[in-house]
Amino acid sequence: MALASLVSRSTMPCLSSVFTCCSKSTSSSKPQTNSKKLDRGISRRVGTIATTVSLLLVTDVISSNETACGFEFRMTVPDQTVEEAESIIKYHAQALLDVKSVIEEESWREAQRELRKNAAYLKQDIYTIIQSKEGSVRPLLRRLYSDLFNYVTTLDYAARDKDAAKVWDCYNNVAAALGDILSRI
Repeated sequence: MALASLVSRSTMPCLSSVFTCCSKSTSSSKPQTNSKKLDRGISRRVGTIATTVSLLLVTDVISSNETACGFEFRMTVPDQTVEEAESIIKYHAQALLDVKSVIEEESWREAQRELRKNAAYLKQDIYTIIQSKEGSVRPLLRRLYSDLFNYVTTLDYAARDKDAAKVWDCYNNVAAALGDILSRI
């Protein structure tokens, strides 16, 4: 908030100087122009510093894994083969279902972290396997894939809201959808 006020104050003299340039100059306005040039120079410096600091802070916040606790944005591991995905998919599916113990403790933030981490790995595996299947089977698998991860997202939101009844309903949906897609892969 302090940075925003610095930046807004630093841009105001620039705007006012544009209007003073267009006004008629009088003998009393010349000393003000010199002081405005000095103020504008200082204001630009303060504005530049404030902008640089805010960019550095925003970059640090965005790149921080602890703050973000977000989803992995990669879809497939570049060197992951279908065989590797098939060999580890059961482990990642079980890790997703093991979130149940954290949910039972009602540790909602930890449940969200574990859910997001395990869902990201499972998402990579399932996507890699779906891409290797023949074209006639893919639409059904993509729909099941979409349903599964929509349920995971709903579970994440329910944990964020700390709604225990909805969390358990969503968890059961995730378990059913996971069993369905694994049986078809």
